[in-house]
Amino acid sequence: MPFVSFLTYLILRCIAFPLQFLPYSLLHHMGNGLGALVFHFYPKYRKRACSNLALASSLQLTPQQIPPLAKRAIQSKSITALEYPRLYREREVQKVVTCQNPEVAYELFQSGKGVIFFSGHQANWEIGFLEATQRMAGVAIGRPIKNSYLYRWVISIREKYGAHIIPPQGAYRHLLHYLKKGRFVGIVGDQGMPNSKFSSLFLGREAWTSPLPALLSKKSGAPIIVATTLREKGKYLVHYSSPIWPTGSVTEQMREVLGLFEASVAQRPHEWLWTHNRWKQQLPDRLKKCFRHDSIAFIFPNNLEMLSWLSQIRKYYPREQITLFIPFGLEPASLEFEIQFYHDIKEVLVIDYRFKMIVDFVHDKKIHKHFSRLSALQTHSFPHPREFLLHACK
Repeated sequence: MPFVSFLTYLILRCIAFPLQFLPYSLLHHMGNGLGALVFHFYPKYRKRACSNLALASSLQLTPQQIPPLAKRAIQSKSITALEYPRLYREREVQKVVTCQNPEVAYELFQSGKGVIFFSGHQANWEIGFLEATQRMAGVAIGRPIKNSYLYRWVISIREKYGAHIIPPQGAYRHLLHYLKKGRFVGIVGDQGMPNSKFSSLFLGREAWTSPLPALLSKKSGAPIIVATTLREKGKYLVHYSSPIWPTGSVTEQMREVLGLFEASVAQRPHEWLWTHNRWKQQLPDRLKKCFRHDSIAFIFPNNLEMLSWLSQIRKYYPREQITLFIPFGLEPASLEFEIQFYHDIKEVLVIDYRFKMIVDFVHDKKIHKHFSRLSALQTHSFPHPREFLLHACK
């Protein structure tokens, strides 16, 4: 409702008002404290961050490393949230951010050529765009949030140096127009987008990604520059990659872009947005929301007939990471799953942070309790896979 949205906006602005006048060092200290509270008392963020870190197989994290790293990631996000009011008031953003090699993009810009900046949710993901728009005319895509009053306030921060934010609808045509006029285009492209039909490996797992940067580059001839942001001693460093020209296919160019960004995330994983579902696989048209998860564990009893339903399960979860816990002696017909055999149910209680959903066909409460303490956002118990699929499908 508009009134509730406006009231929420007023409350948040009142809370944010004093933050405008605090130094960044104090905001970072407060953000660390706020992030620690969120980590301990808001399990949804903690579990999602832990699960995603465990799923990032290229990082090769041990179970002991994951919770502390998830906590630091949530603290980083909290710092960013507290900096919005300060950035709203900030007139000279160069006091807090330094671009290490601005000439890479500025020479192209001065020659009248458009540039496509690819960035992601690192450190404070607003800061690089603000720094660039102080030197160059640019435009970026902004995905509106439900609270229109709050979103207009966020837009006022992003556009404070003359930039222009456009909605995703019809963005391709508008961005081409701006590139032809010699402006830069900013795209935050590290979000999971199952509707894009384009995927690429990211941190060891296949992830849906929008190919929009490469499509624009191919059509306009403008290069892509990967802009990465790191938080350093209370301030920010932005670094530009060398221009990536559209000499190959869209797929080849996107994979080169994503590879550079991935390397930056691996350098400082705690500064990336691990609370986002980067590897989500499902659109909201087949399964109910509480059953849409990208990493699932199924625990089976000593019942060979139940395993005959694995093909149906894979039909509804075609790309998800699925682990089967199966008693020794049973041989599943399908080998499309990760399989862990067990003699005793206690052997199922492993320390594995990957699983966002547990589906239990053995009806053991210890399983639910154990995985809920780790990363499971949903735990379900069903008498048979048939009932599970009936409940999961719309």
